[in-house]
Amino acid sequence: MRRLALALGLAFAGCAAPANRPAPTAEVLTGIDVLEENGFAELQGLRVGLISNHTGKDRRGRSTAEALAAAPGVTLAALFSPEHGFNGTSELNKVSSMSVVLGGREIPIHSLYAGGIAGMRPKQEDLKDLDAVVFDIQDIGARFYTYLATMGMAMEETAKADIPFIVLDRPNPINGVLVEGPVLDDLTLRQVTSTAYFPVPIRHGLTAGEMALFYNAELKHPKLKVIELRGWSRALWFDQTDLPWTAPSPNMPDLDAATLYPGVAVFEAGNLAVGRGTPVPFRWVGAPWLDSAALLKHMKAAKLPGIVFSEQDYTPTKSVFESKLCHGIRMKITDRDALRPLAVFRKLNEGLRRLHPADFAWRWVEAKRMAGSEDFRKIYEEDGDPARFERLFDEGAKAFETTRQPFLLYR
Repeated sequence: MRRLALALGLAFAGCAAPANRPAPTAEVLTGIDVLEENGFAELQGLRVGLISNHTGKDRRGRSTAEALAAAPGVTLAALFSPEHGFNGTSELNKVSSMSVVLGGREIPIHSLYAGGIAGMRPKQEDLKDLDAVVFDIQDIGARFYTYLATMGMAMEETAKADIPFIVLDRPNPINGVLVEGPVLDDLTLRQVTSTAYFPVPIRHGLTAGEMALFYNAELKHPKLKVIELRGWSRALWFDQTDLPWTAPSPNMPDLDAATLYPGVAVFEAGNLAVGRGTPVPFRWVGAPWLDSAALLKHMKAAKLPGIVFSEQDYTPTKSVFESKLCHGIRMKITDRDALRPLAVFRKLNEGLRRLHPADFAWRWVEAKRMAGSEDFRKIYEEDGDPARFERLFDEGAKAFETTRQPFLLYR
């Protein structure tokens, strides 16, 4: 185990809020804030394990790890880190375990991104001396973002160990009203990938706590508890709260990137760059072979609400087409409430299929994991009918709006 004694005040400083951030309209307490107000009552006398990263912090900017380490009557005995590591900076496909010094004690950090789907589960040997496990990570609101899959696997392992699992809830940053995209219809995929874990639409509109309750209808963890948000309502975007934005992962710098992510990120299952290694991740798509003028004409003709498109060349510094000049389409959000990122995806997909049948290609195993349904490939290969794609993307989402009702904690 590597040792890492770090100054958490610096490590958890986070990213500055965007310059154009609107004035907050709601004072919101996250789960850790509510837990602190309650004097950590739910954890008194317990040896606790914490699943968290740099996004887990209270409204004063103190990390949840620091808060629990200093909490009277609570023993922080272990930490667990998700994809991108405890400090949220790694882009490797495997993150090492380490340790951190908190409150004068060395506390192990067990990596939950240690290689493959099996490496995302807490080991029973690491749980055996714990009385409870706490989860506190900021999610983005897209099914294939891996943090909530980490939560789901931890719920399973703590249920086996008969250990309480406590979710410190946080807002869905792209609001909890809108639901979009196909519902994952092949649950065998959760055995092989963290990008297809829950039977929900791509944009699910749930908080972490609500997802835990939804999943627990299947899992039936006997000791699940959610420490609810206070002051948050479903229609709120993250920048309408008074919470500071912290980039949840290296390629998620701001709320605009998070807003388009549920649509644009599906293309990571194809040979198209999605802005990683450019100044505008998930707000641009491109490739060396792309006829950007023709695709721009196609996108403008669609007259999609809430977004405008322009031509833009970039040479990505990483990911697909690293160090290669790419012609592309840049996206600017003009009305996020009207915008539907999955409609943007469908229209881009339609244009690529028509304009570049020999250049653009899906990796179909990954595409199924991202889209959530084999029907996506079937429609694409048969006729690419926009109406069929629209039904696939909208009907499941509409049905899920009813399915999720019993698990909603906020109105």
